[in-house]
Amino acid sequence: MPQPDTDADRWLRRFRPNAGARVRLVCFPHAGGSASFYHPVAMAHAAAADIIVLQYPGRQERRHESQVGSVAAYVSRIAPILERETLLPTVYFGHSMGAVLAFETALALADTPAAPQAILASGRRAPATRRDERVHLRDDEGMLAELRQLNGTQADLLGDEEILRMAMPALRNDYRVVETYEGVPNTTVNCPITVLVGDGDPKTTVAEADRWREHTTGSFRIRAFPGGHFYLTTHQAQVNAELASTLAAASRGPAIK
Repeated sequence: MPQPDTDADRWLRRFRPNAGARVRLVCFPHAGGSASFYHPVAMAHAAAADIIVLQYPGRQERRHESQVGSVAAYVSRIAPILERETLLPTVYFGHSMGAVLAFETALALADTPAAPQAILASGRRAPATRRDERVHLRDDEGMLAELRQLNGTQADLLGDEEILRMAMPALRNDYRVVETYEGVPNTTVNCPITVLVGDGDPKTTVAEADRWREHTTGSFRIRAFPGGHFYLTTHQAQVNAELASTLAAASRGPAIK
């Protein structure tokens, strides 16, 4: 009898498994984020696709596990797990830090049958753009100020000391991971990239997001929405439409041999 893949059990969440799916969506959470952020996305597309959501160490039921200290270390853990999944046409969807991890994982798997057929990068400037950001060096109050500015955490959670105490190590770690990441200029994937961005995002200008076009030899498209860093929580229908269209296109792609 095959042994269970314990790594996959820790890293991958399927909120509503679809054994008969002909296409797959892999969701990469943002810095400090957990798999539950993508629960609405998973429910919206579970009937049409195999929806996998990554759960990083250091949060929720994995909160007692060691943090992952760099983008490269994240990818070294994630890529082999995804490569072991049954082969299906696959789309990667990542928000903020998740967009970076999606791109770097696609690079790691580029020469394998598990390479994605499309990437949707949300709320993140292009890999080779740089800002001198040091939020991870702030004290806890400085980190909370950042969260309030991004409007990514409900106000009641920001006031819950116990929840904050549990979440702060993962937040600080992931901010350090993404703020010390340096993408390599002119590094490209060959699959299409669609970029989604809030037109008032303090972390990513539309011009910075547009530079994702430098990182693919495939087609490129950018769509800006009214809103800030977490624009996607108020434009769920439009984001889901983008995902549905991309999944449908991937499912019609070349058969995997």
